Amino acid sequence: MNYEVIIIGGSYSGLSAAMALGRASRNVLIIDSGEPCNKQTPHSHNFITQDGEKPAVISSKAKEQVMRYPTVSFENDKAVKAVKTDKGFEITTESGAAYTAKKLLLATGVKDIMPAIHGFAECWGISIIHCPYCHGYEVKNQKTALMASGDIALHMIPMLLQWTKDLTLFTNGEAIFTNEQLAKFKQHNVAVIETEIESVQHTNGKLNSITLKNGDIHDFSVMYAKIKTVQHTFIPEDLGCIINDQGLIEVDEFKKTNIPSVFASGDCTTQGRAVAMAVEAGTKAGVMINMELCIEAY
Repeated sequence: MNYEVIIIGGSYSGLSAAMALGRASRNVLIIDSGEPCNKQTPHSHNFITQDGEKPAVISSKAKEQVMRYPTVSFENDKAVKAVKTDKGFEITTESGAAYTAKKLLLATGVKDIMPAIHGFAECWGISIIHCPYCHGYEVKNQKTALMASGDIALHMIPMLLQWTKDLTLFTNGEAIFTNEQLAKFKQHNVAVIETEIESVQHTNGKLNSITLKNGDIHDFSVMYAKIKTVQHTFIPEDLGCIINDQGLIEVDEFKKTNIPSVFASGDCTTQGRAVAMAVEAGTKAGVMINMELCIEAY
């Protein structure tokens, strides 16, 4: 089937784009496999009108509202291939279905790569968290661990000290900081532990303690961590989209990639991983795609 716009990814950013396009009466297809990166996170915060709501509830309500627009369709499938054609793009899914469109929006998010630490994955998004703006208020003033090193640690520490004054840095290997930086840590009572982490102990994803490879055990109920991510799909790379040094799709202020008629929004384009930011980016992408279609038809 042929559409004006195909959106790959039906979470917050993709659905927001679809709403903007649906309200412009654009013929839109959303393709989504139902595997959001925050599926394990119990609550979402820092998003007005939805603060404290379950992520799945937000996305379910969003989908229900978007699907009220009769020109928007949804396929529960996984896009596995995208090919540029003379008239736009052809998208093939895991089930073997094929769809074409003039414009393509990549709202595919990213995949978190779990470190080789026993118990880490079970705690991810629950008590091992990535963002103080999303989750920090609920764990403020608690004894807090941070697993990070290098520039990421230097970025996170001053920020986390707004939420807690009891902060310990686990570099999970050799720490490479200047004497001046170490002195600043000491000034703020931030201990630095370089021994690699062996495992984390938890109860249903709620952190109890951190065990190091030398056998030392440290009691913590919350840990921030910055872990590696990769694109959920090879489609951006296959299309020739520029992927930056952080592994993210490079876009301009209008959510355009370097490939004409290919747009991208949400977590696949930014390290600012928050529901509110994904919604804003998706809305902007939808508006920009519609504007481009309007200009082309004028």
